[in-house]
Amino acid sequence: MRTIWKGSISFGLVTIPVKVVGATESHAVSFRQIHTADEGKIRYRKVCELDGEEVSGSEIGRAFETSDGSLVQLTDEDLAALPLPTARTVEILGFVPVSTIDPYQLDRSYYLTADAGAAKPYVLLREALRRAGRGAIAKLAMRGRETLALVRALDGEDVLGMHTLLWPDEIRPAAGLAPAEQVTVRDAELDLADALMNTLGPVDMGGLHDEYREAVEALVNAKLAGTEPRELTAEAPAGGRVVDLMAALEDSVRSVRAARGEDAERVAATVTPIKKKPPAKKAAAKKTAAKKTAAAKRTTTGKRAAESGGAARGGTAGSGRAAGRKKAAGETPPRKRSGGGKRAS
Repeated sequence: MRTIWKGSISFGLVTIPVKVVGATESHAVSFRQIHTADEGKIRYRKVCELDGEEVSGSEIGRAFETSDGSLVQLTDEDLAALPLPTARTVEILGFVPVSTIDPYQLDRSYYLTADAGAAKPYVLLREALRRAGRGAIAKLAMRGRETLALVRALDGEDVLGMHTLLWPDEIRPAAGLAPAEQVTVRDAELDLADALMNTLGPVDMGGLHDEYREAVEALVNAKLAGTEPRELTAEAPAGGRVVDLMAALEDSVRSVRAARGEDAERVAATVTPIKKKPPAKKAAAKKTAAKKTAAAKRTTTGKRAAESGGAARGGTAGSGRAAGRKKAAGETPPRKRSGGGKRAS
């Protein structure tokens, strides 16, 4: 494998000469753009925007563009002379449990191989990391930029691995991406989700492969041979909105078990039926009707009480007004005489 970078690991006062080798390669399908009339390849040429002339690679340099649009030309010698301790050094800053590294921060993966005469310190660092169950957080300058890196002992391998990391400010915040509405997840739904996860089980990562690339290769081979391409039998996933989440989870568990020849009817989760509450609109209508009935009763009772009280007050006031009119006219009420008695002259 081709060496990408050469330098050393700085581990306290220990220096370990290493070489960086790429650990991954892309097998993704790539297509060429062509002229459909004659299958001529479409090429992109590097042209200077000032004179319109095509420029060769030896004439192309690099420059830094400032905020006002000015260009400052920088040569390889300028960059190599930068006073960076990480220019040719993987500078270890500290150690953390590997599990605490956010997967979003992982960028690219490499192998670190020991350079000549570095076997002893290389193995020492590898075994120290493995026994502690930790990884080393480091900084290095590679491919024209300084980057963070995670150095760790690979499981089942006698090689140190290095993963370049994104800087913390390069990871976008997830604020505002969660569902806005309030959602309640019942225990029965979680039980069924657990049952589905347990039914699917672990994944054999070594057995996974790119089916799309294989299908494209088969199509290309069929066209070269002048035969009909093999028809794909894969079914497209059913679309639409999930109406009943519980039923969908149960069907998923049964489907996976049936595909494995297991008992499809046995579902580990127990679903407890929930009593339905009356709709909010009907309940509110009942409350409003009850309030109106109570108010009507109070109004009727108040009117009756007012009428009876007014009648009683009306009789007393009428007799009082009649007596007043008699006094105003000069009439005197007759006196009662004692029986058989005569008045003396």
